[in-house]
Amino acid sequence: MNAAATTEFRSGEEVRYDLRGPKRWILSHLLRYPWLPALAALFAVLNNIGYSGWQYAIGKTFGVLSSPGWTDRELVASVLVIAGAGILQGLGGLGRNFSFEFLAQKIERDARAELYTRLLGKSQAFHSRQRVGDIMARATNDVHFLNLMFSPGIALIFDSILTTAVPLVFIATIDLRLLLVPVIFIVLLVLTVLDYNRRLNPATDGQRAAFGELNASLADALEGIETVKANLGEPRETARFLEGAGRLRELYVRIARIEGRYWPLLVYAVCWGLGFLHALLLMRAGAITLGDVVSYMLLYSAFRFTTFISIWSFNLFQMGLSAAGRVLETIKAKTDLDENPGGRAARIEGRVEFREVTFSFAGKKDIACGDDVELLEESERELAAAGSGACGEGREGEGGPPATLRRVSFAVEPGQTVAIVGRTGSGKTSLVRLINRIFDADSGRVLVDGVDVRDWNLESLRGQVATIEQDVFLYSRSIAWNIGFGKEGATREEIEAAAKEAQAHDFILGFEKGYDTEVGERGVTLSGGQKQRIAIARAFLVDPRILILDDSTSAVDSRTEDEIQRAMRRAQAGRTTFLITHRLSQIRWADRIIFLRGGEVAAMGTHAELLDGSEDYRRLFARG
Repeated sequence: MNAAATTEFRSGEEVRYDLRGPKRWILSHLLRYPWLPALAALFAVLNNIGYSGWQYAIGKTFGVLSSPGWTDRELVASVLVIAGAGILQGLGGLGRNFSFEFLAQKIERDARAELYTRLLGKSQAFHSRQRVGDIMARATNDVHFLNLMFSPGIALIFDSILTTAVPLVFIATIDLRLLLVPVIFIVLLVLTVLDYNRRLNPATDGQRAAFGELNASLADALEGIETVKANLGEPRETARFLEGAGRLRELYVRIARIEGRYWPLLVYAVCWGLGFLHALLLMRAGAITLGDVVSYMLLYSAFRFTTFISIWSFNLFQMGLSAAGRVLETIKAKTDLDENPGGRAARIEGRVEFREVTFSFAGKKDIACGDDVELLEESERELAAAGSGACGEGREGEGGPPATLRRVSFAVEPGQTVAIVGRTGSGKTSLVRLINRIFDADSGRVLVDGVDVRDWNLESLRGQVATIEQDVFLYSRSIAWNIGFGKEGATREEIEAAAKEAQAHDFILGFEKGYDTEVGERGVTLSGGQKQRIAIARAFLVDPRILILDDSTSAVDSRTEDEIQRAMRRAQAGRTTFLITHRLSQIRWADRIIFLRGGEVAAMGTHAELLDGSEDYRRLFARG
C-alpha cells in the first residue's frame, strides 16, 4: 500500500492505505478489519440457509398434508423444521446486520480521519484554491456515502447473491431439471444489471459533483453575507443558488429515469411464469409432486428480493464509488512541502538570512490560476498580481511570468526588528512566508541559524515562528481556549500570564464569563483590537524565537494601536521580529528597514538612512 509522498503533517497513528484507485482504497480500508466481513458472510449464509430451508419445508409440509394417510407426528415434525429454519434465519439476519453496520461505521470513521489528517498536511497553496463548501461536502456527505455503500449497499448486494445461490442448491435437491429457468433468469439478470450500472455510473458521478458545487455556493454566500447585503447581491446569489439546485435536480431526475427503466423486474416476471409452467409440466409427467411444485415456486420467489433490491443497492454502491473518488482525489492532491521528520530540531537563536532568493507562484503545481485567483487570500492575490498573473509553468527568462521575489539577499541578527515596506504587490507577505515554509523558494536559500529551512524539521521550525496578521482568526470557542491553542496542555495560569503581557487581561475580565467567554464565529463578539491582543497573547504563550507581524494594526484606531504597540514591544523583546506595515510610527523604531520594489530589494537601512538615500522610500511616505 502507498501514500502520498509528501505532506506537512502526519498523525502519529496514521495508517497507510492503497491510493491507486477508489476500489483499491476502499478495499484497503476493508482489510483493516478482516474478521468483520468474514463474520458478516457467515451470518449471511446462515440467514439464507434458514430462509430457503423455511420455504423448502413449507412446500414439503404441503405435500405431506395433500397426501392421504398423514399422521400428527409428521405434522409436528414439519412444524418444528419450519420453526427451526425461521429461528436460524432471524439469528443469522441479526448477526449479519450487526456485522455490516459495525464495519460501515468503522470505515466511515477511518476515512474521515484520513481525509482530515491529509487536509491538515496540504500546503497553503492547495488550501488557497479550494472552495470550503466543496471540501466540507467531501468531508461530511461524501464520506458518509461510504458508510451507506457498505450498510445497506454491499450488505444487500451480498445478501442478494446468497438469496440467489442458496435457493438454487435447494431447487437442485428437488429435481435438476428445475434449474433450467432459474439459470436463464440469472444470466439475463446479470446482463441487465451490468447495463443498468453502466448507465447509472456517470449520473451518480455528476450528482456528487453537483452537490459539492451547490454546497460551495451556499458556503460562499453565507461566509460573505455582509458583502452580499452591502452590494444588494441577494437576487444574484439566489439566482446562482437556484441554478445549482436546478442542475442537481436534473441529475436526480436523470437517475430516477434510469431506475424507471429497470429491466430486471420484467425479466423476473417473465421467468417466474416460465418457471411455473415448467414445474407444472414436470408434475404432469410424474417427475415431481405437488409439494415439490410449491417448494420450487416459493424458492423461486426468493429471486424477487434479488431483483427488487438491486435497483437500490447498486445505486448506493455507485454513489459510494463516486464519493470515494472525490474523497480520494482530495487525499491524493500533492504538495511540494514535506514535514522532514528527520530534519534539524533545536532551539532557534533567531538569525535569518536570505541568499539570492527567487520565488514565483508560477512554479507551484497546486496554486490557483485564472479565475481561481479570486479564491486566494488577499496577500496571495497581490503576489499573483505582482507576477502579472502567476499561471503557467514558465520561469523568469524562460517566457514565463515575472517572479514575485527576485534575488533577495539580506541577513538579520538574533533579536533585531526588521520592517518590510513597499507598495502593494511588492512581495512583502511572500517574503515572510518563506521563513516558516508556508511556501518554498524556487531558487536561492532561506537560512535560520545558518541552516536551510528545508533542512529543518517542519514542526520544530513552525513551532518557534509566530505570525500575527491583520485578519486574526479565532475559533468559536472560549477566549482561554483561543489563547492556549498554540500550546497543548497550557494551564490557566500560563494563559492569564500571557494575556497580561499582551495587555488583554483587563478587557477579558470585563466580560461576564471572563476567560470562559465564547468569542463566536471568527471572534465576531470582539473588536479588532481585542482580537489582535488575543493573538499577541497566543504568541507570548508559544514563546516564539521569530515573530512576524503582518500589517496587524492597520484596521484599528490610534488608542487601540498604542495599546497593541505596547504589547508588541513586549512580544519583540529578545526575539527576531519581522514587521510588515505602512505606519511610520512603527517603522521608525525598527533596527533595519528593507524596502521592496517589484519583488526586489531596492534599499536597506534605518529610517533616517532611507529618507536620505532612497527617493522611492521618501515618495512612499510622502503619498501616505
